[in-house]
Amino acid sequence: MRALIVEDDPLLADQLARAMASAGFVTDRAADGIQGEFLGATESYDVAILDLGLPGLPGVEVLTRWRDGGITMPVLILTARGDWTDKVAGFRAGADDYAVKPFRLDEVVLRAQTLIRRAAGHARSVIPAGRLRLDSQLGVITLDGVALKLTAFEARILTYLIHHQNRIVSRTELSEHLYQAETDRDFKSIEVVIGRLRRKIGGGMIETRRGEGYVLRTQG
Repeated sequence: MRALIVEDDPLLADQLARAMASAGFVTDRAADGIQGEFLGATESYDVAILDLGLPGLPGVEVLTRWRDGGITMPVLILTARGDWTDKVAGFRAGADDYAVKPFRLDEVVLRAQTLIRRAAGHARSVIPAGRLRLDSQLGVITLDGVALKLTAFEARILTYLIHHQNRIVSRTELSEHLYQAETDRDFKSIEVVIGRLRRKIGGGMIETRRGEGYVLRTQG
């Protein structure tokens, strides 16, 4: 999963990025509203964590521009304690959830995971996918009840496919949710990792649709 963190406090932004990375996220960061609005409008993210008190462009305005531009990614807003007005403005602009500063980092990670899961149409934290199960809170994927030994890159690919099971995921879409904004996106590496995943979960589950992408097939 790929997350955008828009936060002008460098210490808090670094803490959030580390906490999200520990939960398996690839993160991009923006230190002001102008950069944050641009990244959210031009890159593909599974979730955004957006501070409302930003320099350059207020967080509410960033969110308003995203929603007006058709950007539908889930957005978790960060608000100051007791600042009810900002919270209401954030929800009116299209926020999906909020966290009040100071907050526990694991709470923000959990809320972000929940937003992604709900956006993909999954109500529970454990997502079934045929013989696979993804515990989105623990970050564990099991096959027939046994935890899979996966590299970080393998886990990111399989997690994304589980969230979007039984539909075609193009190589471009997959790469957009695996790499940071400044990173070269290597389709050949994805092909190699897909091959390794097939050997670990069984060759019949991940189909390659030539010229289209991949399908994690969990239905007949």
